[in-house]
Amino acid sequence: MKKVFPVIVVLITLSLIGVIYIQINWVITMVENKQEEFIHKVTGVMNDVGQELVQQKNFSPNLSMLRLRPGFNFRPTDPLSIELMKPPTIGQIFTQSQLEEKFQKAFNKYGLGGTKFEFAIASDMNIEKMSRNYTHAFEDTIHNLRNFLPLQMMDDGNLNVTSTPEVLVLIVPNFKNIVIKKMYWKIAGMIFFTLMIIAAFYITVRTLLVQKKMSEIKNDFINNMTHEFKTPLATISLAVDALRNEKVIKDRTKSDYFSSIIKEENKRMNKQVETILQAALMERQELQLKLQPVHVHDIIEDVTANFQLQLQEKKGEAVLKLNAAHDLLEADEVHFTNLINNLMDNAVKYSNDNLVIKITTHNTKKTLIIRFEDNGIGMNKETQRRIFEKFYRAHTGNLHNVKGFGLGLSYVKTIVDAHEGKIKVDSTVGKGTVFTMEFPLKKEA
Repeated sequence: MKKVFPVIVVLITLSLIGVIYIQINWVITMVENKQEEFIHKVTGVMNDVGQELVQQKNFSPNLSMLRLRPGFNFRPTDPLSIELMKPPTIGQIFTQSQLEEKFQKAFNKYGLGGTKFEFAIASDMNIEKMSRNYTHAFEDTIHNLRNFLPLQMMDDGNLNVTSTPEVLVLIVPNFKNIVIKKMYWKIAGMIFFTLMIIAAFYITVRTLLVQKKMSEIKNDFINNMTHEFKTPLATISLAVDALRNEKVIKDRTKSDYFSSIIKEENKRMNKQVETILQAALMERQELQLKLQPVHVHDIIEDVTANFQLQLQEKKGEAVLKLNAAHDLLEADEVHFTNLINNLMDNAVKYSNDNLVIKITTHNTKKTLIIRFEDNGIGMNKETQRRIFEKFYRAHTGNLHNVKGFGLGLSYVKTIVDAHEGKIKVDSTVGKGTVFTMEFPLKKEA
């Protein structure tokens, strides 16, 4: 598993990078193609409008012909006469609203209805007609699409008068944003599915890490369980062999002694089996509490009294400062007693000589605060983060120097949660640990 896991992570990471790279390139290519298609359609709009304007101008009544009425003295060399005979420009023939209408129809024809645009007709570097915001739009050459179309007119061959050259200008503001907006759902879909792939990658890696962690926990649990059961079994085996000895059989005192050893080791094994079964019960969330009014101070005093022998072995003491005026909780007496017992047991296990355990209580308006403080070996940040995990045991340099399955504090956390309480831990390596619990007080009837 240790060798396979990095390979799996690398392969999935490379696959994810590849998919994201292809997606990004696909979007870029699609945007470029759509932009080219948009520009092509705008060019089509320009050509259609330009051709229509030229055709309508060519087939419109020629003002020069109207001016050749009887009595008109035309002199081809006279500049004024030549100017009067020039045909009107497109800018003179069509109004701004007429030009705008023609552009609207052309945009609709090419499927670009609703596109904002600005236009103008220029001749001899002069603007003849233009839309309202044309000047501002013309200045922005970065974001706006500009198109120019020379309007080719027919020469008046009869009079040798040439039409004034004109240019049609069409500007589409922020044309790139228009293209992207039309692709909004495709881009949004791509982003959504890419995020889904990233989420799947994260869940996969996280699951692998959890499985790897569970595998390590399982191995540690099996090792601990083997050791915990092996010791009493070996003791029972030795006691049984001793009971078969003829000298022991004849000596009633020795027989009773070895029989008591077998009984005690059997109790110890039963207790360990019960602990494992209790953990399995909590795993299935089948823990049922028998709630009743319980005085917490009484439980703390009873549990502390039961640990006097272990404290004496550590040359230690338990200091009680039960200052809470109200210690009545709605709790399961058995489980709550086990909770206090496990905290005491944990403090004794992970400590050196001259152990001091301080247990204090006080009230807030609606809660009871219980504080367990010891001067034991303490915990680092990693251990504090994982201390309430099932089967986790703090590393102390020797796998079997502290007995147990790593279920004590996991059980404590489960019972605290079951009683709608809160628990937190604060510890410093070499200085000790503090467990602080908060429980809601029993509501008065």
